[in-house]
Amino acid sequence: MEVEDTFCEVFDGRFVRLIVTASDFKRLKRAVYSSTALPSTVFGEAEGGLERWLGTDETPDGRKGAIIQIWVNDKGDSKEVLEFELSKRIRQGILVVPTTSIFNALESELTIDIWDRVGHCGDGYEWEEERFGRNVINIPLMMGEFLIERNLGVKNGFMGGNVWFYCDSIEHAIEIGDRAVSAIEDVEGAITPFDICSAGSKVETNYPEIGPTTNHPYCPTLRGKISDVKVPDGVRSIPEIVINARTIEEIKIAMREAIKAVDSMDGLLGISAGNYGGKLGSHRIYLRAL
Repeated sequence: MEVEDTFCEVFDGRFVRLIVTASDFKRLKRAVYSSTALPSTVFGEAEGGLERWLGTDETPDGRKGAIIQIWVNDKGDSKEVLEFELSKRIRQGILVVPTTSIFNALESELTIDIWDRVGHCGDGYEWEEERFGRNVINIPLMMGEFLIERNLGVKNGFMGGNVWFYCDSIEHAIEIGDRAVSAIEDVEGAITPFDICSAGSKVETNYPEIGPTTNHPYCPTLRGKISDVKVPDGVRSIPEIVINARTIEEIKIAMREAIKAVDSMDGLLGISAGNYGGKLGSHRIYLRAL
């Protein structure tokens, strides 16, 4: 199995880290996946992901839970962008799911006061109280109450670490991608906002009005149709696993664990990573140095 002599680019981000709880796993899963779906930081919005599931002994209210992260690019008014984008995902992805609650999971001097953008979903009938040793907003709902810790920690982190797997079929690519994502779930602080990403993207595009387009030199179905194809012989599918984390070291650990997890799997022909000549991220992680 060849590991290419290349690197992935990592860029700066800003994120919140939340504990979501619910009365049962069906409701919890719905809230987690709804609030972290649609990665779209490249469009100036937010992206998110599941860090890990929590047992009842790991949550403030003693219920089933999960840690999720929501991210934006760290440029311009990133804190204000994060507050706006976070509030949408909470209001539409979590608050509307019965029995859910949210607690802060990130110690930081910098915080977002969620009163105006989420608390006012109570239309002025919300109130603040202490519950489970935390200051929470209690929002009355038609199905009971929604609790959210008022101040949510914000920190800087790193986004866009990635690893590619050259595979001999789509079927093997899915198996390999699933194994890699599962390995990353065991790395504290890391998330995979796209799970297995089937697209890949590039900086240059013929259609800037729609944002990034497919990374065409690495599309196996274009072999024989374009002159600048870069797909190695025998490769039929290239899943990309994108990683965000609190530190560069956590991204490196996640990449290393993903590679170790898929070693010797059927259908794996090689390992690479996506980079853009330094045009996207200011940090580099070299595969062979892992």
